Amino acid sequence: MAGDTLTSSEYIKHHLTNLTFGQHADGSWGLAHSAAEAKEMGFWAINVDTMFWSILLGGLFIYFGKKVADRVTSEVPGGLQNFAEWLVEFVDDSVRGSFSGRNPLVAPLALTIFVWIFLQNLMDLVPVDVIPYISGALGIHFMKVVPSTDPNGTFGMAIGVFLLTLYYSIKIKGVGGFMGELTLQPFSSDNVIVKLLFIPINFVLEFVSLIAKPISLALRLFGNMYAGEMIFILIALMYNAGIVLGLFGGVLQLGWAIFHILIITLQAFIFMTLTIVYLDMAHNEH
Repeated sequence: MAGDTLTSSEYIKHHLTNLTFGQHADGSWGLAHSAAEAKEMGFWAINVDTMFWSILLGGLFIYFGKKVADRVTSEVPGGLQNFAEWLVEFVDDSVRGSFSGRNPLVAPLALTIFVWIFLQNLMDLVPVDVIPYISGALGIHFMKVVPSTDPNGTFGMAIGVFLLTLYYSIKIKGVGGFMGELTLQPFSSDNVIVKLLFIPINFVLEFVSLIAKPISLALRLFGNMYAGEMIFILIALMYNAGIVLGLFGGVLQLGWAIFHILIITLQAFIFMTLTIVYLDMAHNEH
């Protein structure tokens, strides 16, 4: 989308609006043609671009994983196998350092989360005008290519982790043990009256702590990636408006892109590590 065809606020709003499918005010279903229309579609609307890019990147991860598995050899490995082995060892070391239980799901889950989120974040390095310009030429009004800048996407992943945490908390400790953690911790006493007195207090404290886990997990990833995307958009806006010229604009983009690589990797690592920690807490009793 050319910067000179839109005002500054319209340019920013265009790049921050998802391609949304939902129910229009007249009852028909279809794609939204404006940010206001997308907002009016309500809860059952779907951000098509978030779904498309996240599924595509997940499919690419599966494809390359299968490609490595099909060509794995005990002889001199190729570059792709070396990279895959290094990645698996890196995640395995993280799991060994943070997870004290025994669960064959945790390491593959951690690997999937790290790579999938990293690939989603990596899309932030694609020049901000390229894909929206191509999609605009194809008649698609909006196209956000970074799924992790959509809170719907980050909350979806966080809620998945949260449900697994609840599942293993109940499976390992039982319903009584899990409810005991919510109502009898951190205070404890042999006096029944004291226990009854502190049960509602404990429940409020522990319930807030429990709910804060998926919320903080989702908002941390979303906030950091959204801020990074906004900076790329502002640099592109200044370049298109002639505020920064020529080589200087390219240097700004390149400098922020290099720094943003650290943020991209760190956010994927933090999400993975907290997932491991939450599952470890679900497997351990006080």
